[in-house]
Amino acid sequence: MDIRIGIINSPREINFESSQTAQEVEAVVSTALDSDSKFVKLVDNKGKLYIVPTANIGYIEVGSESARRVGFVA
Repeated sequence: MDIRIGIINSPREINFESSQTAQEVEAVVSTALDSDSKFVKLVDNKGKLYIVPTANIGYIEVGSESARRVGFVA
């Protein structure tokens, strides 16, 4: 799952791949925003922990679970 997080007042975005499903990511983010939590915590495929302040989240884009194609398409 490709996850992209836009940060307010920052030209860069956080982009990583996670083994979590789209529903799991949505649940984590929704719970953090609904409970007025100060941070959202997400883990990537390599085990890195991303802690993002909820006040600075501009957007969160969750990609599809389809595998990427390699090579030429005829």
